[in-house]
Amino acid sequence: MLKRIVRKLRKRKTSASSNVVNNDVEYSIDKPLEIQKDRIIINKEKLNESLPILNELAGKIEEYIPHRKITHLTWNGPILEIEGYFYLENISMQNEDLVKKRLVLISSNGLKVSIPLQDVLITDINTSDEISEQYSWAGFKSKINFATITSHNRPLPEENYRLFLELDVHVLGDKIYKKSFPLGNIEHFLDNGFHSAKMEYYTARKEMKYNLLATYDLPLKTLKITSSKLKDMDPTVMGLDADEKQRGVFYRLVHKYCFSLTYKLCKMLPLKEKKVIFASDSRSEMSGNFQFVFDELLKRNLDYDYHLLLKKGVDEKKSYKEIFTLAYHLATAKYIILDDFYPMIYPLKIRPGAELIQLWHAVGAFKTFGFSRLGRPGGPSPKSKNHRNYTKAIVSSHNVAKHYAEGFGIDVDKVVPTGIPRTDVFFDKEYQENVRANLYEEYPFLKGKKIIMFAPTFRGNGQQSAHYPMEVLNLEKLYHELKDEYVFLFKIHPFVKNEFSIPYQYSDFYYDFSSYREINDLLFITDILITDYSSVCFEYALLNKPMIFFAFDVEEYVRTRDFYYDYHSFIPGPLAKTTEQMIDIIQKEDFKMEKIEPFVDYFFEDLDGKSTERVVDQLIINNI
Repeated sequence: MLKRIVRKLRKRKTSASSNVVNNDVEYSIDKPLEIQKDRIIINKEKLNESLPILNELAGKIEEYIPHRKITHLTWNGPILEIEGYFYLENISMQNEDLVKKRLVLISSNGLKVSIPLQDVLITDINTSDEISEQYSWAGFKSKINFATITSHNRPLPEENYRLFLELDVHVLGDKIYKKSFPLGNIEHFLDNGFHSAKMEYYTARKEMKYNLLATYDLPLKTLKITSSKLKDMDPTVMGLDADEKQRGVFYRLVHKYCFSLTYKLCKMLPLKEKKVIFASDSRSEMSGNFQFVFDELLKRNLDYDYHLLLKKGVDEKKSYKEIFTLAYHLATAKYIILDDFYPMIYPLKIRPGAELIQLWHAVGAFKTFGFSRLGRPGGPSPKSKNHRNYTKAIVSSHNVAKHYAEGFGIDVDKVVPTGIPRTDVFFDKEYQENVRANLYEEYPFLKGKKIIMFAPTFRGNGQQSAHYPMEVLNLEKLYHELKDEYVFLFKIHPFVKNEFSIPYQYSDFYYDFSSYREINDLLFITDILITDYSSVCFEYALLNKPMIFFAFDVEEYVRTRDFYYDYHSFIPGPLAKTTEQMIDIIQKEDFKMEKIEPFVDYFFEDLDGKSTERVVDQLIINNI
């Protein structure tokens, strides 16, 4: 038998050698077998190609003939949408539970990636082929994001891959029939014969970028995917300001021990009853709640001593002078006002008579934070001192006070439902009219169209790893379906690191407003808000306008981050997981507007535009 196979393979080899050069391009046969005098060596990488040849040469005929076809294959960045059918002749597929299909990627080094496919009825597949009812569950479809395909949501590892369809059919009382087969001729699905996209991954200590290239593999008649690593680095040690941000041993000693010692020594000085500090490690200028409270204090002509201690981010290095100045002011001020996370202050014991007031930037209570995340990825240690020394914190309603108390690790009686200062503009019609007029004057292309604003929160465990996977949006579909009636504004979270650029062919529809500081002003010209887990939905609900919650990863978010309320019943608008669902909601105007009024009633204590006054009256002036 072996001699007969060798003879046939030698004959095949001679025939293969007869391929000629055409148009100065040399064609060659990729040989999966190596023929020696008394043996055949099978290349492990070419096993799938070797078996059909061996079966043919040995006179073995496939007992079950595979039938398969890819009826739809499109790319959106690194996201592949695929649809088709696959069945074995004379093997019944009338029970969905007994059928399994997978898309299998096999690399040149033997790495195998197996992706389950969704089984669908053959009648739901877009094909004109006549297929017997006994193969009713032969259809399949799937959407695969190669940028988050691994268990750690990392991109497809660097390799060359060929794609195969894999089918298992369990026939009760008989056996399980298995078959793997290439995809077939899918070249016509690739524009210009290929598709390329970028894949990115971010954490605080890791920044990775890959290039994905999809081409047609002619010898195997399948799709070939190449993942190439372009970048793999620690962002904290790269860049022009890396040395400036680097903390040496002496700096760390000053930052931690000398700062703490200076604070303790300065606490011996008299407490200054009219000294007010605004301290932030997330903004370099006055804005948001800070600005509203500061302006209200100035408007009242109070004889207070104000100090603004602002930094752009927690990783921005403070000078030695700033460290000692901060310790002095914190130790002697009657009022210390924060608006976000401020790590240097948490180990300190606030002196009797002083107030550490947190004007948290978010409205309402949505995704869990702080000590509500104990035991979860990115959550704090039970021994952490973060937030615990607040003497007061504000919220929008008594209904959410318990959640903030839990998140901050403080008693609920320290959480005061004053309302959130920066929401006061939602009750100021004159302010809104001025904002709209100014925006239309500055951006005249916004006139005459309805405005959709896309304002999602970031992904990642914090500022150092913040990113957003823009590939989940199908820009082409949104453009063609909505461009006649709408314009689409991007308001991406300022923490997001990955770069995003609007394709020039869509520049009359998409506009990037991410650098526009005050998102609330943009809400006044917005007709439809698209968000996900961002607290911007609370402010926008005050306008009683439609919103869509584009939560493509809601299951993953519930598992790793979780919410204070059931997500589906909480959101004051429809849930969309795909671009197609978003478009359908917009075109049908199915916004579930009836959910907005009870949402506002629950999450806002007072609807009078006087939250800033209550903060000043209840937390500052009354204390004096």
